[in-house]
Formats: sequence, C-alpha cells, structure tokens
Amino acid sequence: MLFPCRDAAAYLPQAIRSLQAQTFADFEVVAVDDGSADGSGELLERWARMDGRVRLLRLGRSGLTEALRAGAELCHGEYLARFDADDVAHPLRFGRQLQFMRGRPDIAASGTHIRYFPAEVVGWGARRYERWLNGLSEPEQLARDIFVECPIAHPTLMLRRSVFEEVGGYQSESWPEDYDLILRLHAAGARLANVPQVLHFWRERSDRASRTELRYSADAFRRCKVQYLRATDLRGQGRGRGRGRRDSVAVWGAGRVGKDFARALSDVGVTVRAFYDIDPDKIGQRIDDIPVRDARRLDGRGGGDPYILVAVGASGARELIRGQLTAAGRREPEDYRCVA
Repeated sequence: MLFPCRDAAAYLPQAIRSLQAQTFADFEVVAVDDGSADGSGELLERWARMDGRVRLLRLGRSGLTEALRAGAELCHGEYLARFDADDVAHPLRFGRQLQFMRGRPDIAASGTHIRYFPAEVVGWGARRYERWLNGLSEPEQLARDIFVECPIAHPTLMLRRSVFEEVGGYQSESWPEDYDLILRLHAAGARLANVPQVLHFWRERSDRASRTELRYSADAFRRCKVQYLRATDLRGQGRGRGRGRRDSVAVWGAGRVGKDFARALSDVGVTVRAFYDIDPDKIGQRIDDIPVRDARRLDGRGGGDPYILVAVGASGARELIRGQLTAAGRREPEDYRCVA
C-alpha cells in the first residue's frame, strides 16, 4: 500500500488506526514522508518501529508525483493500493476490494465508493462529485463518464502492479497525476470499476493540494482531458497528426464550460465546427467566429456530421442531453462524448 504524507500530523493517528483495524491484514505499507515539518515523520517512524509491515521513505519536499514514483518502486505486491494520510479506511476496505479484484480478472484497476467528511465543511461541489462517483460501479459506467471527471477516487485506487508498470506508472507534473494515470489506463484498453460500497472516508480540507495547486485547477483538468481525447475518441486530430477519423468536432454548450473547452481544443489544433445550444439568446450568435446552432434541430446522423463533445455544467443537463442524442440516433461514445 502506497501512503504519501506531508504535514498530516493532526490526522495521522486516525488514519493509522483505520489501517490497523483492517480485517485483511496481509499487506505492506510504504509510507513516504515528503519533507514534513510538523512531526509527521516522527509519527511515521514510531509506526514503522511498532509494525513490521511498514517501511518509511523520507524525501525532501519532492512533490506528490515524485513521492508516489519513489514509493511505488518499493512496493512489491501483486496489487498496488493507495491511501492518503488524512483519510479513514473502512475496516473492510482492503479485504472487500481484494476479493473484488480476484473475482474479476477482467478488471485492471478499481476504486470504491466514498463519503466526504467532516460534514460541516463539505460543500455542495464535493457532495455533487460524491453522488456522481457513487453512481459508478461497472466498467461500462466508468468508461462512459471517464472524461466527465476522474471516475476513481485516487485514495481508493487498487490496481494490478503489472498493468501499472505497463502504462508507465505515475508521470504527470502539469495536471492531476491520478487522472492522468486513469486516462492512460483507459487509453490502453484497461477495464476500470468501483466496488459498490462506501469503503473510504475522504477528508475535506481547504488546504488540500487539489484546492490550492494549479495542476488541479479546472484549466489543468481540461488540458488533461483534451490530451487523452486526442489519443482516443479524436485520434488523428490536431497539429502534426494528419486527417483522422474525426475531421472536426462540435461542442454542445455555448456557456462558459463549453467555450472554455472549445478554446482548449483550439489550443492543440482541433477544429471546432459549431456550438450547439438550446438557449434562444445564444442560437444564431458566433463565438470566436464559430456559429451557435439550435441543438433541438439535431435529427438523425449523416456521414458529414461532426463528433459532439457535450460540455454543459448545469446539474441534470448531461442526462437530458444524452436522452436527446440517443433519440436522434446517436451512439455514445461512437458519435458523442460527455466531457463535463
């Protein structure tokens, strides 16, 4: 189990107790202290002295990606599992997840359903992500929504070490390292799933890296999505790639989310032929010289129709749009893909 830590002394005792309480006990812990200055290193040293399953690696504030890389090199098991130093694991987490992976040899990596805590600091955005994530279990569901958000909560990840090594492990320094890994697994054809049970309690904190570092910003997520869309659904698009099976795309959503996504596509040379929307104030306008068309006029499929990227952030909009596109004879992901 890969356990990176930086300045988590206030939460480490509870995290450690939750691991000591696991009903499945045959696991190793590689704890990586990434230059903590609050006594976390000493707490980890004490844990390692008391528990022979724990090995401690101390680094000098190398950053999370490097801490994960260094720690992963020291993990020897058939399965590589993740856990964060400020979270709490359900006592059944490792046992249930390992049972799931052993019973599903087609699954390369899995997560679990989650619950954010403490309740008094969990905002609506985190609750919305929690509800969405906890609605994803089977590989088909995760593959369908993989470009909406990261469909596996990183601290719940368990994957086959052989697959982890095949795709190159942790790599990204410029956008979220966990989403980058999950999208590389997807691009390689790996099947992903979630154990349909809340087995992880994810601490919400205003000083979490995902709240404070630029590589977890909305812009960084968009750039990551566009990179892997070009490698999968949009193969052949963009600068230096030549004409592929997608010669252009349309973006459903002429609001802020859609416009930002269209510009991210344009930045890498992907042509956006049109926006689609249902807002009468937007239909007929031009955005960056791209026309906004009436989405309600989408009927049937023609050979020249562009591939549609659905980039609408409003709650409930995604399912309504999916229903309309399905009724119009368009298939997901062959003809369109939801990206927000």
